[in-house]
Amino acid sequence: MERKKKSYVKRSQKDYSMSFKLSVVSEIERGKISITGARSKYGVQGRHTIVNWLRKYGTFNWENQTLSNMPKSKDQKILELEQRIKLLEK
Repeated sequence: MERKKKSYVKRSQKDYSMSFKLSVVSEIERGKISITGARSKYGVQGRHTIVNWLRKYGTFNWENQTLSNMPKSKDQKILELEQRIKLLEK
């Protein structure tokens, strides 16, 4: 019986689409999954990758350690709505 080894493929931030990043961030912020859980579920190799997404696209203000009420950009709103449509279509 042969065993197949999982080959390590180095990925970069450019390998993930914006809608994918936003959906992962949204799922973590809603409390449905942890960062570690998201890494294993979606195959993201580094914890810091997801932390960076949370800092860039999340609603948590990392400097003041509070939720941010900053309005989202039009592009971010459009991507979130597109992601929501895809989920509803499923």
